[in-house]
Amino acid sequence: MSELQHLTWLAEDRLVDYPEALAFMENRVAAIRAGTAPETVWLLEHPPLYTAGTSARPADLLQPDRFPIYQAGRGGQFTYHGPGQRIGYVMLDLRARGGDVRGFVHDLEEWLIRTLARFNVKGERRAGRVGIWVAEGRREDKIAAIGVRVRHGVSYHGISLNLEPDLAHFAGIVPCGIAESEATPFGVTSLVKLGILISMPELDMALRGAFDEVFGS
Repeated sequence: MSELQHLTWLAEDRLVDYPEALAFMENRVAAIRAGTAPETVWLLEHPPLYTAGTSARPADLLQPDRFPIYQAGRGGQFTYHGPGQRIGYVMLDLRARGGDVRGFVHDLEEWLIRTLARFNVKGERRAGRVGIWVAEGRREDKIAAIGVRVRHGVSYHGISLNLEPDLAHFAGIVPCGIAESEATPFGVTSLVKLGILISMPELDMALRGAFDEVFGS
């Protein structure tokens, strides 16, 4: 039986509160480590909120009263989550997959790049900037974020990909610590802003297909 036959996909059509998601991940990670639950990829959306990673700088929280703020426990800095953004929480047993955390993050990037390619969007890595970027001239906009944690060899947290979130909500933070200026024309974008008009189930199908390509071998 292949690794992917041991993996469960969950997809929500409701907004999942952040504390509920954290509790589920904590329990599932413990069960995967104990061998009592399968590896899991959980696709969902959150209500509007900000999360702070372990490297979050207080100065990057520009509007602290705008939305609830949660300490995420993952790597990274401040991130916005909200409706129209697909979250992929990835709970894999890295002990059975070589144990290479850096390689795992690279694979998450590749997963996002291949997902975007299915809609003819060129997603790119950038040295020193976490996440996946879309370039247009001098301007580069972030379309997907990555933040992971590994406990006893099992991963959790994961990725977020902007389908159609309200991009104005990113104004309450400096997303992932990267501020936009005339010298650094960085911002945030979405598939819909790029003219890709697809549904969330269509995006989920692309995510699943690309995941199989990257993590299935």
